[in-house]
Amino acid sequence: MIYYTIKRFVKTMFNGGEGRMKTHVVIAAVLVSAMAAGGCVSKSKYTEAVAETEILKTDLEKTQALKTALEQQVKTLKDQNEKLTATTELASSESQRIKDSRDKERVSIEGQVRELEQKVRDLAAQQRKLRREYEDVTKQNLALRATVARYKKEFKDRQRAIEPASPPESSPPPVAAVIPSPQASSPTGAPDAQTEPQPTMVPVPAAPPQPGLALVNINTASANDMVLFLGLTKEVAERVATNRPYRLKGELVAKDVLPKATFDVIKDRITVSP
Repeated sequence: MIYYTIKRFVKTMFNGGEGRMKTHVVIAAVLVSAMAAGGCVSKSKYTEAVAETEILKTDLEKTQALKTALEQQVKTLKDQNEKLTATTELASSESQRIKDSRDKERVSIEGQVRELEQKVRDLAAQQRKLRREYEDVTKQNLALRATVARYKKEFKDRQRAIEPASPPESSPPPVAAVIPSPQASSPTGAPDAQTEPQPTMVPVPAAPPQPGLALVNINTASANDMVLFLGLTKEVAERVATNRPYRLKGELVAKDVLPKATFDVIKDRITVSP
């Protein structure tokens, strides 16, 4: 009976916690000692109980060692978990920082791309504008060349037209024709010795006057013609053309188009009649 009581006690001892196990081990040892001292059980029962107690003690030590190992492993795993958590948080922070930096860089690059595209559009517009201006200047240059060539030709034609004719070869002065006037005859019919015949001079027509310079019609001449043939500035010539028509040459001064000094210089070279 005592044996079974001790056996149940030992089982209860192993089912409890670590503190309870230590207490039960002490109590079991006391009971075994008491039974051995009292001689209540047989030696074989006692030996069996002692052997079973040793086995239980060995199992207890193994269990304690296993528990210690498991606790150490749990602690190690906990430390590793904390390290992994810290590493994960650090990696997450770094990933977020990289993502934010990448977003900022993308926004910056997109802004730079938009600016460059706008610059390209502006440069293309400037290039088109410059090309049009170049074409206009080229056309104006060609027109000016044609105008200059035309003015040169007209100037040469006018120079040829106003060149004086070559002087004629020298000839002896004309001799006035003498027409004898009738004289009163003497009674004897002989000419009077005291009276000499009076010659009559017949006028010879004079040579025609030399042609003068060609006049510039200020009602029809272009500003360029007035600049070329009258020596006016471009601005003054355009002002003369703007204030047309003129009925008299003096209107250039009356309309305050030309100063009196300039008018006096060119008045003999201009005309208002067609």
